[in-house]
Amino acid sequence: RFLNRNAGAPPNLQAGGNSEAHKHTIYQGKESVMSQSYEVIFENNRKWLEQKKQQYPDYFKELADGQNPEYLYIGCSDSRVAAEGMMGLEPGEVFVHRNVANLVHGLDLNAASAIEYAVSHLKVKHIIICGHYNCGGIKAAMKPQDLGSMNPWLRSIRDVYRLHQEELDAIEDGHLRYDRLVELNVQEQCLNVIKMACVQERYLLDGYPIVHGWVFDLRTGRLIDLNIDFKNILADIQKIYDLTDSEWVVNARKKAD
Repeated sequence: RFLNRNAGAPPNLQAGGNSEAHKHTIYQGKESVMSQSYEVIFENNRKWLEQKKQQYPDYFKELADGQNPEYLYIGCSDSRVAAEGMMGLEPGEVFVHRNVANLVHGLDLNAASAIEYAVSHLKVKHIIICGHYNCGGIKAAMKPQDLGSMNPWLRSIRDVYRLHQEELDAIEDGHLRYDRLVELNVQEQCLNVIKMACVQERYLLDGYPIVHGWVFDLRTGRLIDLNIDFKNILADIQKIYDLTDSEWVVNARKKAD
């Protein structure tokens, strides 16, 4: 009448102390593997720095002297998308900010601080919002699912869908619809950057930065320029979002003239 669930099982898997000992052995094995994979990072670092010093002896001295990047890159945190690598740039040549689904929230002090620093202090010439196809954040936002603390973050993507619902709903192929939402999300984040006072002021004073929208295609490795019309967008949104009528900007303009 009663089943013996341990019948036929190896002794070390049967109930009792041996089972706990077996679990402990498995845990130690996993911990050892994790430790080894972690230590590989430092070994890779040693090899990398030696290679750099052999190729260019003053590499780290110049790196420590400061940075003068022309680009601010705002991209997704996805581990498959590395800014410097796909752009063919070296450390010090691009200032990077990353988050889930490459969003620029009006109340996100993290993104706002990165943009302010890049524009006002580093004086970057280009701001790039880069999304990527197969973005997990985009897909998660479109699922009817409670994602806890991520809900308010991903709501911005749902807002993008709402703004462009007619166009997106007309795309029958689900994969193509997600690809298009990735592109539209990039465009909307470009608008959010252009709305910022520091970006408007610096552009009016110096003619830069220019805001660009890109998509990285994981399936081909290709960067796609969405050709955001920065000047016309800025002119349009300034009817509502003109934040440049300040004493500092007016005085700076007079000095420039």
